[in-house]
Amino acid sequence: MSAIPTIAGYALRESLRRKVFAVVLLLTAAFLALFWLGSSKAFDETAGIVPAAGIEPTELVGATLLGLAMFATLFLGTVLAVFLTLGAIRGDADRGLLQPLVVRPVGRSTFLLGRFLGAAGFCSAYVIAVFFASVWLTHSAGGWTPDRIVVPALELAVAVTILVALSLLGSVVLSSTANGIAVFMVFGGGLVSGLLGQIGKALQSDTLETVAHVASWVLPFEALYQDALYRITADTAGFTRAALQLGPFGGAELGGTWLPFWTVAYLALALGAAGLVFGRRDL
Repeated sequence: MSAIPTIAGYALRESLRRKVFAVVLLLTAAFLALFWLGSSKAFDETAGIVPAAGIEPTELVGATLLGLAMFATLFLGTVLAVFLTLGAIRGDADRGLLQPLVVRPVGRSTFLLGRFLGAAGFCSAYVIAVFFASVWLTHSAGGWTPDRIVVPALELAVAVTILVALSLLGSVVLSSTANGIAVFMVFGGGLVSGLLGQIGKALQSDTLETVAHVASWVLPFEALYQDALYRITADTAGFTRAALQLGPFGGAELGGTWLPFWTVAYLALALGAAGLVFGRRDL
């Protein structure tokens, strides 16, 4: 087990050498700067609007902006997860870097776990930091604070951890390029399922709602994202609450009691599948 931190550190140092973190930091800085500018302008434009018909402008603007920030945060976390893991197994094996490690010094399962913990730990910390920065910028721009902060941050962190596990699983059987494309398509599929659910709710289509619900459980990072959106306005009522449930990018939906248990089981299944395939793969 002492080799696991070593493998995790090796992966992070390799990513630093390839300037992965520099790219992500530049993207993050650009996003936060644009988010601050947009938030300031949005709150300034709505400052003079008098609340009417059960709509509180500050709550509506603040929650919509933070929901947008949460989507961007999860997307940036997905970019980081892909960069850290897209060639973790097959990519290193094709370059001849993997064989000397897994044959004797550390073993395949240790190597796989080390790569997962390194990528998941860094991506989770990154997502939490960007989420809290977005909350602070929203509060600074308009004085609005979400009803819940800690649980949504943790749910975004777990959501990106699931994407790390899926990317690591893909890296066992796919080339680096194919794996990166596959993970982004899976991420897009989760987003589309959320949008379908909101369209189904608006049209009162049971079929669309059922499809979206099943898809969010097949891809639980989407269910976690929707639950996080729900919780930032958990105490908001009236028409403002109804408007916020429609978006952005998938809509707010309470995950339910079984979501944490299914998330843990899903992670175990993804990592177990990665370990099983990796163990039988010719290097």
